[in-house]
Amino acid sequence: MCGIIGVVGDEPALPAILDGLRRVEYRGYDSAGVAVLDGARIDVVRKAGKLDALEKELASHALDGHTGIGHTRWATHGGPTDQNAHPHTDCTGNIALIHNGIIENYLELRERLERDGHQFASETDTETLAHLIESHFSGDLTAAVRAALSEVEGAFSVGVIAAEQPGLIVAAKRTSPLIVGKSDGATFLASDPTALIAHTRDMVHVLDDQVVEIRKDGFTITTLAGEPAEGNPIHVDWDTQAAEKAGYDTFMLKEIYEQPDAVADALRGRSLPNDMLALDELRLAEEDIRSVDKVFVVACGSAFHAGLVAKYAIEHWTRLPVEIEIASEFRYRDPVLDRDTLVIAVSQSGETIDTLEAVKYAREQSAKVMAVVNVVGSSIAREADAVLYTHAGPEIAVASTKAFLAQVVGLKLLALYLAQVRGVMWPQDRRRIVEDLHKLPAMIAQVLKLRPQVRELAEHIANSPTVLFMGRHVGYPVALEGALKLKEISYLHAEGLAAGEMKHGPIALVEDGVPVVAVATQCHVYQKVLSNIQEVKARGAYVIAICSVGDGEEVARHADRVLEVPRIHELLVPALVAVPLQLLAYEVATIRGRDVDQPRNLAKSVTVE
Repeated sequence: MCGIIGVVGDEPALPAILDGLRRVEYRGYDSAGVAVLDGARIDVVRKAGKLDALEKELASHALDGHTGIGHTRWATHGGPTDQNAHPHTDCTGNIALIHNGIIENYLELRERLERDGHQFASETDTETLAHLIESHFSGDLTAAVRAALSEVEGAFSVGVIAAEQPGLIVAAKRTSPLIVGKSDGATFLASDPTALIAHTRDMVHVLDDQVVEIRKDGFTITTLAGEPAEGNPIHVDWDTQAAEKAGYDTFMLKEIYEQPDAVADALRGRSLPNDMLALDELRLAEEDIRSVDKVFVVACGSAFHAGLVAKYAIEHWTRLPVEIEIASEFRYRDPVLDRDTLVIAVSQSGETIDTLEAVKYAREQSAKVMAVVNVVGSSIAREADAVLYTHAGPEIAVASTKAFLAQVVGLKLLALYLAQVRGVMWPQDRRRIVEDLHKLPAMIAQVLKLRPQVRELAEHIANSPTVLFMGRHVGYPVALEGALKLKEISYLHAEGLAAGEMKHGPIALVEDGVPVVAVATQCHVYQKVLSNIQEVKARGAYVIAICSVGDGEEVARHADRVLEVPRIHELLVPALVAVPLQLLAYEVATIRGRDVDQPRNLAKSVTVE
């Protein structure tokens, strides 16, 4: 999950490193550090805390070298301390290394290195790799990195510099993302395109078990065995302004208000002139899709909730059975897969390690894989047989908003595509749903106008010890998403519940004044939701209901406060209901003084198991 950056160029490296770290800080902010090669020495400065703490520390250091690496950390092995911050060095200080990932056999390697006399200064797995490279180094950094990595088990993207080889960074990758790019007078490596967008839009994804030699005039990619190789070229079609706040107080608020455009972009170009739908990349024959008899959706976090929403649509429109799986559990429970199984992987970054490993497992079992991802050319996209890109643009805030809505819409499109290929949905019915999808951007813009009302509600519940969210049918996964948003950025306890399950246990949590947020939009279980609202209201709950326009008066007879969203097909309503829940979480977190963009203990892209 950590953010890494490296540069070799004509100008001092530190400004570009700090700019890159600022852009990838959402990947981890427990500590940060830099190593700059100046002459024949490597200067390392590291500091626990966010990047601001490192920048204050750097004010008393002069780092003028033109080759350097930087890192912003999400702690795995070892706490968030100065000593555990990256970059890490070997015993001599002649080698410095940054690392994203986990070295699974680091204890075994560390014990061996300590027996050989190596002295360790941190609790991290990463430092083991620095010493391992030192043990193989005899003047050729690339050879030493190759030899060291041949002993390593686990996931990594690394950048390494050596005092004896100025003007060179050696990088390598297995599972964890790594990107390289070239601009005039400099060459870069990073964990994320966001870090490089100020310098170039043309980049290359480094593939698994590849090694890159980076110099100011370009880069060379080889395999871990030393054979010539090529990465995966990509062109980024957004600019630096898309990754900046653009006048908003926070990235999260900016991204909430970008959702009408994000959904419009997710829909753009999907419909062909003959009313047929198209994916971005398809490496499956239609007869292979028609042979599918079971679907798994695998995802994590908000993407998992988007997958839950998709389950209802896929089953309804295609009549295929669907299982939704938390990706981290998928391969460990021995699921039954074969060549007629379709696995749909959902990930904003396309690098989520649990989802990526689930995809690899599915491929090993001969299952077909479709991906719904935001980042073009990402690892999950490359592993998949078919890809639908959500085109949401960069999402910097840790809590997903526009990426979630784009995933919901993308999965609806994928469901309609499956129904189209399988011939199980009338073309006119499919056309009506697509027309409704294209109404969503304007409707989302309308929902955003509810913010003043949401702010009032936030003031009422901001100091509550717990908040319950409930819904039925597609309202249930939206309730889960609303609870996740609230707890991850405000640190309030929140639970998302199936409304019909309240009387089977959770209603014991309800007492006078407990806030309950109910999804009560028009659907075939609308009356049942009203009954569930009455059940919690009778026990003293303070009920906030989200209903469809025109139902406010009826719902208000049972709820304390009502928010109305536009009417639309019930399978599409999650894209509207999610918006006031995002705003509610944002306003509560703001009232409580939380850092909504970088909540504690979290990072944007989870690239370690």
